[in-house]
Amino acid sequence: MPLPRQAIAQQSAGRGRACDVLQIDRSTVRYLSRRGDDAELRDAIKRVSRERRRFDCRRIHVMIAREGFEVNHKKVRRIYREEKLQVRRRGGRKRALDTRKPMVLPDGPNQRWSLDFVSDALTDGRRFRILAVVDDFSRENLVLIADTSLSGQRVARELDRVISERGVPKTIVSDNGTEFTSMAILKWVQDTGIDWHYIAHGKPQQNGFIESFNGKLRDECLNETLFGTLRDARQTLEEWQEDYNWRRPHSALGNLTPMEFLQRKAMDKMAA
Repeated sequence: MPLPRQAIAQQSAGRGRACDVLQIDRSTVRYLSRRGDDAELRDAIKRVSRERRRFDCRRIHVMIAREGFEVNHKKVRRIYREEKLQVRRRGGRKRALDTRKPMVLPDGPNQRWSLDFVSDALTDGRRFRILAVVDDFSRENLVLIADTSLSGQRVARELDRVISERGVPKTIVSDNGTEFTSMAILKWVQDTGIDWHYIAHGKPQQNGFIESFNGKLRDECLNETLFGTLRDARQTLEEWQEDYNWRRPHSALGNLTPMEFLQRKAMDKMAA
């Protein structure tokens, strides 16, 4: 079916007659869009999408707002779709069907840490592991260490290093992996007096904070990067850890970064 303007030109018909034939309102033909090209905003959205390829429209809107763009989420979503920036979903894993009890959120830093291992591979096929430790209150990533072997003794040394910098946690949560149940860790727990809580077998949801962090680490860093050497992996992880703690907004923290969240809580405590 030809457009109204085409109909006028082809049939030498009046505008009103063409609209009647095509059964459309005449104001539609006379309407001129007042929408700007939003070139600067569009470029910013595309830039953030390139930098953070696994961020969806909602997170990109947060990042744009942090750069000073005063724009509602509807416009960001429209441009996001027009530029075909949608994140391609990866295949999910099977999840437990039983009822999951929500974990109680600590009300201050250093009350509970969660830790776990993540595995990846170099381009030559060699496997390596990553020890990740998260403060459950602020979601701050405290440890992100990569090596070909991470024993219970190494885990204890890394925990001692973090404790020397920020103090002793009340509780540490982990699964029942061999490194976490080794004699080195059991002795370390006895010496430090820290409450080490092991989740139930086959219940990773009981350690939900570190599982959530692991998902972000794999989706936004490990799956996006090829590591030629262990040194490359360590450097990339160090940069990603700094970005995660200082620049990446966290929806559970009101779209603040972990460090901004801690600063906000410290100011609220001083004002109280």
